[in-house]
Amino acid sequence: MRRDLLRIALWLRSALCLGLFLSLACSPAWAQPAAKLSEQEALALGIEAYVYGYPLVTMEMTRRVVTNVAEPEGERAPMGQFAYLRQYPNASFRAVTAPNADTLYSVAFLDVSKEPYVLSLPDQGDRYYLMPMLSGWTDVFDVPGKRTTGDKAQAYAITGPSWKGALPAGVKQLKSPTALVWVLGRTYCTGTAEDYKAVHALQDQYKLVPLSAYGKPYTPPKGVVDPSVDARTAVREQVNRMDAGAYFKLLAALMKDNPPAAADAPTVAKMAKLGIVPGKDFDAGKLDPVAAKALLAVPKAGFEAIAGNFMKMATPVNGWVVTTKTGIYGTRYLDRATLTAVGLGANRPQDAVYPTSTKDGDGHAYDGANKYVMHFDKDQMPPVNGFWSLTMYNAEYFFVDNERNRYTLSPRDALKYNKDGSLDLYLQSDSPGADKESNWLPAPKGRFALMMRLYWPKDKNPSILDGTWKPPAVKPAR
Repeated sequence: MRRDLLRIALWLRSALCLGLFLSLACSPAWAQPAAKLSEQEALALGIEAYVYGYPLVTMEMTRRVVTNVAEPEGERAPMGQFAYLRQYPNASFRAVTAPNADTLYSVAFLDVSKEPYVLSLPDQGDRYYLMPMLSGWTDVFDVPGKRTTGDKAQAYAITGPSWKGALPAGVKQLKSPTALVWVLGRTYCTGTAEDYKAVHALQDQYKLVPLSAYGKPYTPPKGVVDPSVDARTAVREQVNRMDAGAYFKLLAALMKDNPPAAADAPTVAKMAKLGIVPGKDFDAGKLDPVAAKALLAVPKAGFEAIAGNFMKMATPVNGWVVTTKTGIYGTRYLDRATLTAVGLGANRPQDAVYPTSTKDGDGHAYDGANKYVMHFDKDQMPPVNGFWSLTMYNAEYFFVDNERNRYTLSPRDALKYNKDGSLDLYLQSDSPGADKESNWLPAPKGRFALMMRLYWPKDKNPSILDGTWKPPAVKPAR
């Protein structure tokens, strides 16, 4: 659990002042002026602080964009209200990379600093769903859903890090380590008109209300629209173009209500050497000129470190890259920042794993001028309790336009299996023939990428979680 670092520091100060260090000036490290550093030391500390704070800054910038509306519309909604995505995107969709065509999202940002919010979920029948809740630092601190809490109706009070009080009968507490909470619900849907209707009926029963309004008639207030918020530029681009002064000023302010974890104390102490202190105003103009100069290079160098880490945290398997280091990060700050950059909102691996591939089993980049086959032996089918799918993207990780409007393949597509129980999926730009079209995933003419989605992986042999199951290589058709 994340705790208020100020309380820890003050407790330590009291202990020291009562002991052998009584004669010393007992004051928190961050109360002292920023340390005098060499340019190299300041640059290294700046990069470390940039990586550490990247998730929190990105979450805040995402919140500003997503909630900057007067009432729910499309994928956006005011604070404390759900935005319901009602259908899957098509090939013209460009809002986010690697879009999903397996689950419909129900998304809400909350501020639980003043009072808790109560989340009410209906009986799901036998439908797969999950409601991961992310802290301001992007850790999934809890995840109600079919895997964890079952499919019956349930209610949860999402509380802030310091909240104490009584809850109504039948309402379970989920304690967030930060004031900022992102509920990123996913509900399985086949994409047919009939199933869209069924999922919409469930989404309409996903309810969020302040604890003080629970059990009472409640009309959420209209959101306040800030015209200065840039809703057109991608959030990642907005974060990446911030200079060090603006970036660290925002980070320091955000850490007041979204406190660092106790385990982060060593990193927080090092950041104080640059004047970056939770809840204190950061002013680059007060830094030593040498340190101020070094910080000019921090944003570019910091993001290069983040972007260059993805392949290091992933495991190459048969032309795929697989990572199970998602959702809970502890002190793995670089991994946390990397997932923020390439897959903000990632689930815990127990809920979903996303093998990704840009090269075939021979190590050659995919090209739509060629034809490929992904073959599963009978005993090699993806071992999942939820469901699995294979998605086709172009080189920029967007859906591929095709006459069938087919962007994924999964068992819901009435796939044809071979006589021996094995399965072949055909990945190419042209039809493989009428008898094989049920198993055809249309590819673009140029380069492309593939992503598997393995929801609720099985945790026993074989399992992708421990590497005893591996996605089969995609091979050129012969």
